[in-house]
Amino acid sequence: MDLTLQILIGLITLMLTGMGIMSMFAPTKMVTNFALEPVGKAGLNTIRSVIGGLFVASVVMLANGLISGDTEGYFFVAIIMLVAAAGRVVGLILDGFDKAVVPPLVLELVIAAILLYAHMKSGGFY
Repeated sequence: MDLTLQILIGLITLMLTGMGIMSMFAPTKMVTNFALEPVGKAGLNTIRSVIGGLFVASVVMLANGLISGDTEGYFFVAIIMLVAAAGRVVGLILDGFDKAVVPPLVLELVIAAILLYAHMKSGGFY
């Protein structure tokens, strides 16, 4: 994999690491980022576990690919990003347009495209 892709995936990994750590260890700071209103301790626990857990699991898969060269994890993280993007599109259709949804939607699609490209370039899907 070329250096540019490694740098992009490294940046994605760093961003997701920050989001995962903040979600797990400072969920109240992430409430605004996610436009959520957790209900009590159970709500904060959900941010820590589900949201933080998905980010940290994605980081583990991306870091493994960066270290080992095995890009299969890139494919799985791309799937997570595409499903999240699909959920945003469903929300736009069913809940109505909100311009605040567009930047994360675009970011999720860009991340998925980069990861799928890196996976294919490394011999995935053959």
